[in-house]
This record gives sequence, structure tokens and C-alpha cells, in this order.
Amino acid sequence: MILYKTTIPINPRTKKNSMQMITRPRPRLIQSKVYKQYEKDCLTLIRAPREPLNCELIVKATYYRGTRHRVDITNLNAALHDILVKARVLEDDNYKIVIGTDGSRVFYDKDNPRTEVEIIGV
Repeated sequence: MILYKTTIPINPRTKKNSMQMITRPRPRLIQSKVYKQYEKDCLTLIRAPREPLNCELIVKATYYRGTRHRVDITNLNAALHDILVKARVLEDDNYKIVIGTDGSRVFYDKDNPRTEVEIIGV
């Protein structure tokens, strides 16, 4: 049964590309400005349910990218799951809640890049 469904009408991004190294106060990696803006935009578009979902779920995402550049679907999924947690759609994205990503795919759509999300209860 589908518990949650949404479309995020923005070109999908990953967290792991273009990370920045800062040295003060201690050396560490931070997310790129492009990813931070993507996350901020997603958070304004996602409507959360009353309570975050916290049962066993399958998060199926269909990514339509605006370019044909190669991308790892696992990196897209990691970014999406973290955003869904931040948006309070998911309680957490650990293996006890997100038990699978069955059916997730990446396609090319230059004119309408987006992410279509279906969260299915098991």
C-alpha cells in the first residue's frame, strides 16, 4: 500500500559530488553550495505527513535528470533519504525503516527533470 507520494520538480543531485574541504576550526568535508541549495529547495516543496513514517518501508524513487551525465543511483538515494528525514517524512533512514529501494530508476528528461517518490508500507 502506498503511504506517501510526491514529485520534486528539481533536477536530482547527489551529496557526494563537489564536497568542500574546510580547515578551520578543524579540517573536515562539508556539502557543496549546489547541494545545500538543492536540499533547501526540496524542503520547501515537500509536504510532510502529520507524523513521520516509522514502520518498514520501501522507498521507490524515479529520477529524471536534466543531463546524461553518469550518476550512481545509491548516491541519489542517499541524498533523497536524508532530505526525507530532514523534511520529517521519514522518522529515520536506517535499515529497520527503509528496508528497500525496489523499483528505483534513473532516466533522462531534459525538459522536465524531477524526482517521483513513492513510499510503500510492507
